[in-house]
Amino acid sequence: MAKKEIKTDLWVNELLKEAGIKLTPQGCDIEEINNALKTASKNGKGNVGFPEYCGVVKDFVIVIEDKATMDKQEKLDEKGILDLNTKSIQEYALNGAYFYAKHILKNTNYKKAIAFGISGDEKRHIIQPIYLDGREYFMKLSQVESFISFNIENIDEYYIREILKEDTEDEKTTKEIIKDAEELHEYLRNYGNLRDQEKPLVVSGILLALREIEFGNFSIDSLKGDRTVTDGTKIMQAIESNLIRTRVAPQSKKDKIINQFKIIEDTPKLNEKDNTLGKTPLKYYTEFLYNKLYKSIRYKNSSEDYLGRFYGEFMSYSGGDGQSLGIILTPKHICDLFADLANLRPDDVVFDPCCRNRRIFNISNA
Repeated sequence: MAKKEIKTDLWVNELLKEAGIKLTPQGCDIEEINNALKTASKNGKGNVGFPEYCGVVKDFVIVIEDKATMDKQEKLDEKGILDLNTKSIQEYALNGAYFYAKHILKNTNYKKAIAFGISGDEKRHIIQPIYLDGREYFMKLSQVESFISFNIENIDEYYIREILKEDTEDEKTTKEIIKDAEELHEYLRNYGNLRDQEKPLVVSGILLALREIEFGNFSIDSLKGDRTVTDGTKIMQAIESNLIRTRVAPQSKKDKIINQFKIIEDTPKLNEKDNTLGKTPLKYYTEFLYNKLYKSIRYKNSSEDYLGRFYGEFMSYSGGDGQSLGIILTPKHICDLFADLANLRPDDVVFDPCCRNRRIFNISNA
């Protein structure tokens, strides 16, 4: 391992930990794969060769090769396809990842592999997955920012959605989104006695808390209607964790946001078990949003903005278009246009001088 790549290796390891994926560095704990790697040297002489990380999630072989600088991400040949000569395999992340994954599929009983070529560091990087099924060709997939979609809970849906290109049962249509927004509006009124101005705060607060599920800081099952540590308190703790994770600053702004969500913790009716529901309204709303919305937007990286469409429809049931509450949803085609014009990247920082409360935020967290 070259010294200059140690930082990249450690950063990749942290990403794997966050996603709950356990891979073996410089080898493999699975005997069949480890035996195959004993003849996987990149120089083609049949000696031992190990990728940076290797392992299995369900029935998918996962292989990771990383390089310290982004100019070593991949090398294409004169035909514009991945160059598979020895020098390219040795020097470029994606070429090396492909080589190891193909070698493993050829010399084991595994049939599917997802190989990652990763270059750069925590601030500026490329994480490029490719899919192999043992044949000569492979499928280059969309770049990602984490390994969340590839853990044991999510990898099957990722395979169906991104590799097979089939709709999963969680795909949402516009008609379904409208129906969900209408239902949630009714549930907030019937079980929470919430005013129109309060409903968006409860919904957006719960959605922030749900983002912490992936990092082990929130669980829907933890919402038990406890009177000492209420469901609202648990949701507020997850909201605060998410604001810290997304680096909301300055502290005064973070405090203001947290205070706006205090209704979740301070409204007794939301935190008391409802006889009809058999649980607190907060848990009911959280389950509804997780099953109806969150699972559908979790994997989406495109401008097909389920969340924006849902929230816009929801606001129409909650007092108009939301502008009286300071909520203004910019149409997605406008967002796309100006992001393209400014050539924004995930690690760029943007200053918004037109917002009522002027803000600076990271694109990757927006």
